[in-house]
Amino acid sequence: MSTRTNFDQNLAQLKEMLLEMEGKAEQAIKDSLSTLINQDLEKAEQVIDADNEIDTLNVKINNKALLLIATESPVAKDLRTINVALKVSSEIERMADMAVNIAKATLHIGKDQHFKEIIDIPKMMDLALTMMSDSIKAYIDEDVMLAQKCAEKDDKVDEMFGKMIHELISMVPNNPEATNQIIQLAFVCRFIERIADHSTNIAENVLYLVTGKSYNLND
Repeated sequence: MSTRTNFDQNLAQLKEMLLEMEGKAEQAIKDSLSTLINQDLEKAEQVIDADNEIDTLNVKINNKALLLIATESPVAKDLRTINVALKVSSEIERMADMAVNIAKATLHIGKDQHFKEIIDIPKMMDLALTMMSDSIKAYIDEDVMLAQKCAEKDDKVDEMFGKMIHELISMVPNNPEATNQIIQLAFVCRFIERIADHSTNIAENVLYLVTGKSYNLND
């Protein structure tokens, strides 16, 4: 097997590991929202515990990438490809952390009856999850247009976040007994907004991977 073929196979394996990691993180995020809506405290604990698997995958990806740098002496685009893989792995790991944070918010709310039906948070989450899956697809396919479209959705998430935070805080005076719950729901909104931000960061890395130029798509 030629050195180039071996290197390409290792890069393909890196992408497969990243896809696996993204799949686990996306499922954790979906599960965390389910625990919040259904007040499933046992499942919330499971989401928190399962984060170890994602952290382990992140370490494996980092080790494989660093081994490639050490043994293959990559240059130019190859080095950029490995560097971006490391960054994408880090962003996915942080998105998985948001799932843990949402699960913890669920535990903080506990079994207290929801003071209002949770409707807007799932809508915001749907958009953030679309961004997440699109950003990974853009990375795997090196699709610049999809990466840019993904980042454009971040403005909508930010708009929803601002509106929901304002709405929640305005409810405190009339629902003082639900202050803790309102604060936790505000945190959840923030965690979802962060998922969108991390997806945008992946989209930026796709552009860097393809063009070699750095972009800030959050402006």
